[in-house]
Amino acid sequence: MSEFLVPCLFGLEGPCADELRRMGVHDVRAENGHVRFSGDAADCARANIRLRTGERVLLRLGGFEAPTFDALFEGVKALPLSRLIPKDGQFPVKGYCLNSALHSVPDCQRIIKKAAAEALGAAYGVQWLPETGALYQIQFSIVKDFAEIFLDTTGAPLFKRGYRPGHVAAPLRETLAAALVGFARYRGRDAFWDPFCGSGTIPIEAALMARNRAPGLDRTFAARDWPNVPARVWRAAAEEARSLEYHGDYHIFASDIDPKAVALARENARRAGVEGDIAFSVADALTAPAPWEKGVLVCNPPYGERMLEKTEAQALYKAMGRAWRDMDGWQKFVITSEPDFERLYGASAAKRRKLYNGMIQCNLYRYD
Repeated sequence: MSEFLVPCLFGLEGPCADELRRMGVHDVRAENGHVRFSGDAADCARANIRLRTGERVLLRLGGFEAPTFDALFEGVKALPLSRLIPKDGQFPVKGYCLNSALHSVPDCQRIIKKAAAEALGAAYGVQWLPETGALYQIQFSIVKDFAEIFLDTTGAPLFKRGYRPGHVAAPLRETLAAALVGFARYRGRDAFWDPFCGSGTIPIEAALMARNRAPGLDRTFAARDWPNVPARVWRAAAEEARSLEYHGDYHIFASDIDPKAVALARENARRAGVEGDIAFSVADALTAPAPWEKGVLVCNPPYGERMLEKTEAQALYKAMGRAWRDMDGWQKFVITSEPDFERLYGASAAKRRKLYNGMIQCNLYRYD
């Protein structure tokens, strides 16, 4: 049994932990900015393929006190690196330092790389390592003088599902979009509407969740190239994920005032395999009638600091409050970085949840 760590956006630790628990992995612990769990190679493959809200899956190699460069060097050198990294494996290093005596990331990278090379060279009886094989990305964190060393099993981050090579300005990360759908408790039974759909991330994630389709089925992962992780493990995890899919008729609506955005969203939905589940239209969110009698509305309207000027964004929020005031039967979820959103919208939210859209602090407002 190995220990894994799943970094996630701040505010998504709970949803990410819940996902892992539903997969049946062991010892799930939500911490600040990440979730830890214990499992084997099958659990690693399962998490990579099925996680919606995690950023990547890191295999923990060990942890130790590292108040000095010597301690960091010796700690890395003592790790069982040769059990995982083969003679020809590529092992670049990246990471971060926080509130520690060792605060220079480039210096820490250099020390860790040197220690890993010395340990692997001694294990394989060579003085030079070719690094021409599979990628074994070493990641480190040094927080309050305690270092943790990981191998990245994911490669490209999990939010890169593969369906969105093109996007409009200020796109919403797929992992956050999936979390918004989850916070709205949408599971495919009700109508769903995003009136600011942009490149379609929120409705596409809603369709994937309605189908219970694993978001990582159509992409590759770094650990798939590791010879010590059998290919059958990945095949079994993919087959398991496919066996859990649903098939039904869904009422998912996506609209935007920009015809180019709608065309791009439709194309992204086609790549994701859910184009037939989403009804796209060009429409103004402030004048378009609700597409169904009742349902859940989830949207990411433009932020003043990202796309529109602040005064334009504030005027939009006021107009949203007036336009949606009489939409009985619709529960509304709006994410924005505007701290005065409730006053501008003209009503207090039933619930607020602090989230981060990249590095921008936002709130998700729920109106019942």
